[in-house]
Amino acid sequence: MAAKKETSHGNTLDTPVRLVQIEGLVVMKIIKHYQEEGQGSEVVQGVLLGLVVDDRLEITNCFPFPQHTEDDADFDEVQYQMEMMRSLRHVNIDHLHVGWYQSTFYGSFVSRALLDSQFSYQHAIEESVVLIYDPIKTAQGSLSLKAYRLTPKLMELCKDKDFSAEGLKKASVGHESMFEEVPIVIRNSHLINVLLWELEDKSAVADKHELMSLSSSSHLEKSLQMLMDRVDDMSQDIVKYINFSRTLSKQQQQKHQYTQRRQQENAQRQSRGEPPLPEEDLTKLFKPPQQPPRMDTLLVAGQINTYCQTVKEFTSQNLGKLFMAEALQVNSS
Repeated sequence: MAAKKETSHGNTLDTPVRLVQIEGLVVMKIIKHYQEEGQGSEVVQGVLLGLVVDDRLEITNCFPFPQHTEDDADFDEVQYQMEMMRSLRHVNIDHLHVGWYQSTFYGSFVSRALLDSQFSYQHAIEESVVLIYDPIKTAQGSLSLKAYRLTPKLMELCKDKDFSAEGLKKASVGHESMFEEVPIVIRNSHLINVLLWELEDKSAVADKHELMSLSSSSHLEKSLQMLMDRVDDMSQDIVKYINFSRTLSKQQQQKHQYTQRRQQENAQRQSRGEPPLPEEDLTKLFKPPQQPPRMDTLLVAGQINTYCQTVKEFTSQNLGKLFMAEALQVNSS
């Protein structure tokens, strides 16, 4: 889609998106998509549809990306999206592209693939967001659905494609300033709210036990294991950059020594009345070492920060449950 700074009503958007309003239908379709096609660490993705009203992004519908295998070589993803939006427009459903969604496995969503995809969406449609759905955390009794956007600093950096250490320093981009989280509000019509209350009254008591579940060891163990893996990756990246810095410093010394020797030899030749030696291209003699990409290191740092936040939220919730269970046990005895 090519709609950029105009809302579905044709008004120019002067303020950034400060709130994401999601219809309950969209939340249920995302959850259903994962339950049908997501298996363990399998990631599911889809397109978000809606409109922009003032500084509020309203997500009113969505549709999934089909899971295709290597046999589906002829599958055209862009053509599929256009046909889906055309079909929705024919039945008078909001069809404006406002972002995409993706499931995550233990909060491991900060990656180069997500960065490139969100940059493409946000570059074409400025108000675009990505919704991250965590099914494992949701299964613990707390719906985990967050909306993210790339910060203006990171958008400019991605446009320049200068991911060197100097480029990151010049743009003042760190792992904490890569993504910005946008507050989410889930909205249902009054009739749907009434239906939900009736279904809750009719539901069995056994279906309500997940929120009070005290089992946390497996989830916490897996989160800490993945955090340790990312810390190891960060350590390896640091070693690579240290080796690069040492190699570059050694080469600079060799280049300086070579230049001094040439100057001394030319001075001697000049004293003997001989012509100076021809100038040489030092970049050919001393090829600079390849600098390791710093964006991958930045993404690893961002993922480590996400894991830390996930562990913090999870442990705080479970500590509250444990204290409450202890108080109930004391009172019952």
